[in-house]
Amino acid sequence: MNHAGKCRHLHGHSVKAAITVASQELNNQGMVCDFADIKTSANTYIEEQLDHNFLVHQDDPIIPWLKQNHERFMPLDEHPTAEVLAKMIYLHMKAQGFAIEQVALWETDSSYACYREP
Repeated sequence: MNHAGKCRHLHGHSVKAAITVASQELNNQGMVCDFADIKTSANTYIEEQLDHNFLVHQDDPIIPWLKQNHERFMPLDEHPTAEVLAKMIYLHMKAQGFAIEQVALWETDSSYACYREP
């Protein structure tokens, strides 16, 4: 909404996420956490909430049409940018108890956005 560039038109993305964890101490196996646990938690969230779901700002005028046509969508209080998607994944991983430092989300091979908290 209200974007002057070509991304103002309906479009989707295939993205790649990099999730960084950090800790001052390692667990009894010499790790911050098991990468398999990160992958499982992130993949579950992404597949259940984001994948093949139309992410749309809550004020977008297309929402009534989406409802009327029984389309799957997720209204957001922010615009569904790469930065916001990185933030959503970050907050999910943090809520799952991971020592999350940042999430980087690539839209293309050379363009990515990172989210981290101070």
